[in-house]
Amino acid sequence: MTTKELDLSEVGSARQLQTVIDDFAVSGGGRLLLPAMDLTLDRGLALPSGIELVGQGPTTILRKGPSRIYPLAGYHNYGMCDVPLVSAEGLEVGMTVSIHDDKGRGFYETFATITWIEDDWVGLNHGIEADYRADDHPCLTTAYPLIFAHNVHDIAVRDMGLVGNSKNSEQSMGACRGAAVYFYQSRGIEVSGVQERDYGGEGLGFQICRDVIISSCSFSENTGNGLHPGAGSTNVLFEDCDSHNNGNCGFFFCVRANHITVRGSRFSGNGTGVSIGTRDCYNLIEDCTIENNEGAGILARSSPRPVEVHSCHVRGCLISGNAISRGQGQVEIVTEAHDLIFSKNRVAAGDQGGADKPGFFIESTAQQIFLEQNRVQGCCIEIEAKSGSLAETAPSIECGYNTGSEDKYRHLLV
Repeated sequence: MTTKELDLSEVGSARQLQTVIDDFAVSGGGRLLLPAMDLTLDRGLALPSGIELVGQGPTTILRKGPSRIYPLAGYHNYGMCDVPLVSAEGLEVGMTVSIHDDKGRGFYETFATITWIEDDWVGLNHGIEADYRADDHPCLTTAYPLIFAHNVHDIAVRDMGLVGNSKNSEQSMGACRGAAVYFYQSRGIEVSGVQERDYGGEGLGFQICRDVIISSCSFSENTGNGLHPGAGSTNVLFEDCDSHNNGNCGFFFCVRANHITVRGSRFSGNGTGVSIGTRDCYNLIEDCTIENNEGAGILARSSPRPVEVHSCHVRGCLISGNAISRGQGQVEIVTEAHDLIFSKNRVAAGDQGGADKPGFFIESTAQQIFLEQNRVQGCCIEIEAKSGSLAETAPSIECGYNTGSEDKYRHLLV
């Protein structure tokens, strides 16, 4: 692999650094070594295919610049590669921006790069994702991921610190279109040795991706989820990661996040520990510590048929001191979940609360929930469940990273 080592003269701004990244990719790509530095970004850094962006550990720090709001001058329609603003003062070509209104978040939010500016009209590198109507207060914001990649393959981010600067942000980044580290419709991704904190939005998220490894990373103090694999992402390994003190979940499996292993990781002080739901199947959570979260340690959330959660295994985990202010148990399984296995876990109430709730709370609509060799301590009862919801024998399931046939990818374009 080709290696290029940068010095400080080459990375005085995000614009300079992006130019170096793009030129290196054109020349064949490889490992791009950043120096020890503390750089504030006025735009997100886009990774092309074949780039491995590597820092010097905690001495390489990328900080997000302020997020500012630019109201749209009025209605503008889906698919157009520009938007009219009341004022474009302070914006530059090459900046990354988000566009949304009071109604349109999720995938209705637009994330794009500015391509031209003329008379307060701002050009974008692709069409907007929705109709934005004047009555719904549409705006463009300088909210963006610090590092992102769309429609690429074989990339890596390693050994650096990322600071989201959330208190200096008038707007946060939507969860479906961005995170401090974000990937979309890509494959062959590795993230290791990244210490991220304080982003207005999520720590790490990806949508419609496959073959991803996240290891030895920390994502903390974000306003949204810490970790969010979503929208059909498949064949993913999270190992030795820490996700703590995030406003929402420590780990949020989103729609149809399948064949994922979460191993040897820690989730504490979040809104909920680990949340799993709509079509999030064939996943393995093992040897993790999930403790002192405001809601349930593990929540199998509402997901009625035919998109119910099923065929997952949680084993060898410490699930303790959760459900401090909400939640129905250390483990909470609701609606029509089925074929879930919990084995050899230690489940306990903690000093901060949870003693008045069961270790396992299982709604009567759940089926084939198999519990084996779990040790429950300090909870008001071990299991609150109807006998018809519990399985006498373990369901036969194959789950986790690098399991399943090639059919597991057929819903993806990548």
